[in-house]
Amino acid sequence: MLTCSRGKLTVMKTYTIAVLPGDFIGPEVIDATIEVLDVVAPSYNFKLEYTRLPFGGNALESHGHPLPEETKETCAASDAVLMGSAGGPVGDHPWNKVKRELRVESGILGIRKHLGLFANLRPVKVFEGLEHLSPLKTEVAKGTDMLIIRELTGGIYFGKPSHNTPDEGVSTDIYTRPEVERIARVAFETAKVRGGKVTSIDKANVLDVSQFWRDVVVGLHETEFPEVTLEHLYVDNAAMQIASNPRQFNTVVTSNLFGDILSDLAAVIPGSLGVLPSASLGGKVGLFEPVHGSAPDIAGKGLANPVGTMLSAAMMLRYGLKEHAAAETIEAAVQKALFENPTKDLGGSAGTAEFTKSVTSAVPVVATA
Repeated sequence: MLTCSRGKLTVMKTYTIAVLPGDFIGPEVIDATIEVLDVVAPSYNFKLEYTRLPFGGNALESHGHPLPEETKETCAASDAVLMGSAGGPVGDHPWNKVKRELRVESGILGIRKHLGLFANLRPVKVFEGLEHLSPLKTEVAKGTDMLIIRELTGGIYFGKPSHNTPDEGVSTDIYTRPEVERIARVAFETAKVRGGKVTSIDKANVLDVSQFWRDVVVGLHETEFPEVTLEHLYVDNAAMQIASNPRQFNTVVTSNLFGDILSDLAAVIPGSLGVLPSASLGGKVGLFEPVHGSAPDIAGKGLANPVGTMLSAAMMLRYGLKEHAAAETIEAAVQKALFENPTKDLGGSAGTAEFTKSVTSAVPVVATA
């Protein structure tokens, strides 16, 4: 598409976005986020074309599978995938009574595998003016801005042999050199634009696989990224440090199991899961989704906090589409809206629609600042 700006014809880029609204509040936070994206995109000379696809519990009901083939193939052919939230209530719910391979969790693992995603990025940031929401003391939480990079496709979750019998349970924690090198490379490259420091977390004093992890990370650092500062922490010490002094961390890289645990520990620091985004990278197409669940109890009430999804969309622009300036605009607009008109779960009065309006209204202000 050609556009005219100040008398000059320019080509407007078009990106295809596969949208997985998911379940319960998922479609609500997706709609709010698309509204923001469509306000931002024209200012940076690009256009987003969305294809909404069945996924999650609703797809299980309508298509007999949480990840239909149509969804898999369209996601793989798109420029990026934006997800709302998938799943339903825990306990006695029909979606929880199906075979394991038909559960929503299997759909999530399935789309990650299909897209070849091996790196999960989880930012943990305490926003100015919202420090009081953190369970940590304000002076401890203030200024926290870390990025946890978790390896997604290796380690003990996927190692073989793995079995559970009446007499023993066995899980195997295994990593190969290519698996460690590629996730470490993501961490070092990311750290170069985030302050130049990587903290690698392992348990090298006890586990051979962790010593291997550390050796590979050190080797890659020495040969390819000597300008980045590298430090190591044992996972138990890291958990204590995250809870007591989170500001010391910049970019963290760790294995699948440790990353799963530590990212959830760090997630409580901002005081609400509703503000946390994530990105899963590694293949040609990235997957971007909020950390929070589908919140069936508030679905349809206009109370869903869309911040996590909006910030996931900003990560999509930055990491998936390389539209860095547009990503910064969304982040600045969200931060301005959070400071001036926070959502109800953050102690304010704004519902989903009102908060979204605050963000879209802030876009022209922050874009020209």
